[in-house]
Amino acid sequence: MSKSIVAALQIGSSPEGKAATLEHILSFETQIRESGAGLVVMPEALLGGYPKGEIFGTYLGYRQPEGRMAFERYYDHAVDVPGAETGELAQLSQRTGAHLVVGVIERAGSSLFCTALFFSPAEGLVGKHRKLMPTGTERLIWGQGDGSTLPVVETPSGRIGAAICWENHMPLLRTAMYAKGVQIWCAPTVDERDIWQASMRHIAHEGRMFVISACQVQPSPAALGVDVPHWDPARPLIQGNSVIVGPLGDILAGPLRNETGLLTAGIDLTDLVRARYDFDVVGHYARPDVFSLNVDERTKQTVKFQS
Repeated sequence: MSKSIVAALQIGSSPEGKAATLEHILSFETQIRESGAGLVVMPEALLGGYPKGEIFGTYLGYRQPEGRMAFERYYDHAVDVPGAETGELAQLSQRTGAHLVVGVIERAGSSLFCTALFFSPAEGLVGKHRKLMPTGTERLIWGQGDGSTLPVVETPSGRIGAAICWENHMPLLRTAMYAKGVQIWCAPTVDERDIWQASMRHIAHEGRMFVISACQVQPSPAALGVDVPHWDPARPLIQGNSVIVGPLGDILAGPLRNETGLLTAGIDLTDLVRARYDFDVVGHYARPDVFSLNVDERTKQTVKFQS
């Protein structure tokens, strides 16, 4: 079937931690089922949290003990992949019949990764993508992914892939994913700015794909009872702005701001053929005689044992 319904679930991490966040996600089960969505994309770092404004006690050249304690608390709220939380999400996918793309903070040994997980109603957890390049001070707390987690997943709605937040600004990553045949581009994010809308419309238009961007929504520091340096205490920390875009850059649904909700749109994959008639970025509009890209998809290991 070429036609389906897709969705972005705009919610935020609970300040009470991952158990409360998971409960919030599960509370949308009936709404997801009744919407008929075959694919639901959720925000970046939803399970595990995006600690906006936290400095983790770090200054250039030294780190404070309270920063190590803050990291310990953050680590405790990350999730194992696979683990108890991924099992719950797999069951949600099965019960709703929807494929899910969910942003989590993945715990691997003593390191953390900002990761997008892929769930299938029939098979459960079927893939993951680790953010290749954390942005700015995110590098204090998150490791870097490698080329081994750049999956494209077949779903009844279309072939899906993911780029997390500012990865969407990496032209070579986009080119690699275009070459993999992505039809529905999933963009979990916490970028709530209006300029993000321009990026999502550009990527949809450039790749001639459907784009689903799901952003967190978070209350103001005043509402949370916290102090965030250099931030208006009355302004929401994250305003949302989730959006669904068509392959010619047209907005199909959203942007949704300052509230939780399930944003849905109907899509038709035959639109992609018509859209690529005059521009196929890795096909007839490419110039392989001039430009080429090599992608290393090998898993990178610090220590390799041979016996």
